[in-house]
Amino acid sequence: MATSRAGRVLEYLESKKNLAGSACGVAGLGLTLAGVAGAYWPLVVGGLYGAGALIAPPERTAPPPFDPREELGVLREDFGRLREYVAGVELPTGAGEALAALLELYGALLEPGWVADVLVTDPEAVHAVSRAVRQDVPESVDAYNRTRWWSRMTPGGESPERHLERQLGLLREEAQRVTAGLHEVEARRQQTHTTYLEERGRS
Repeated sequence: MATSRAGRVLEYLESKKNLAGSACGVAGLGLTLAGVAGAYWPLVVGGLYGAGALIAPPERTAPPPFDPREELGVLREDFGRLREYVAGVELPTGAGEALAALLELYGALLEPGWVADVLVTDPEAVHAVSRAVRQDVPESVDAYNRTRWWSRMTPGGESPERHLERQLGLLREEAQRVTAGLHEVEARRQQTHTTYLEERGRS
């Protein structure tokens, strides 16, 4: 208990409020020495200290540490569950092949190694892959299953297979854009290193 209280006292002594109040209090002492405060100098010093403490900006609370590599590790686990889920779903040949190609692309992006090291530096790319793995792909497959059941009872209209193939095609285009963006990031990094070596050679 005493240690906790001492820690709080030390924390306040180092705070912006105490530092600002102390600075104003010192100014009050200066006024006292100059003969301005007179007999009320304790009130002047105390009032200036309080005013300084009040106008000081609040202490900034540091945000919690976040390691994007941990998020990628959790995403890999979710991707494994997605693979297990789709493995138990019966899909037509076209949609099945499209889904297999899409999952292969996601797997290559998430596989531990230099590609994942580049991916983790781009939060938007991580978000795109995360949304696809956790939401878009499972919802597309589930919607196909549910719609296929209804289409058996009320045939007609565009087939559920066609909708699924289009959705998977759009997701593949998005994944390819993510891959292209990561390739550009790596290319810029390589160019930056080349420029650095050239400048170091000239110096």
